[in-house]
Amino acid sequence: MILDSDVIIFLCNGLAQDKIPKNKPLFASVISKIEVLGYHRLTDFEKSKLSHFFDTITVLPLNAMIEKEAIRIRQTRNISLEDAIVAATAICHDDTLMTANGDAFDWISGLEIISPVS
Repeated sequence: MILDSDVIIFLCNGLAQDKIPKNKPLFASVISKIEVLGYHRLTDFEKSKLSHFFDTITVLPLNAMIEKEAIRIRQTRNISLEDAIVAATAICHDDTLMTANGDAFDWISGLEIISPVS
């Protein structure tokens, strides 16, 4: 399961823990790591907590296949670069994307999404 940035923040704040399947490995796109850890107003405590979380999951790098899929997604409809890369990562790894922002992704063909807040 690929975790979107919002879900990573939820989990690090103790929310939505019960929505994470216990038997599935967790992944995140490198763009989510950059987005979450790059937020300029993080406290040292938050940085430490989030860094530890990223150390416990697999962070998936960009590759040519993800790049091509993100371009296809962005050519289809207006979507942020970050969301296009996250969606492309899930599609290219044939995995489900967990996001609380389903409206940003529900139109993308080939992408399975689930919400931690439903």
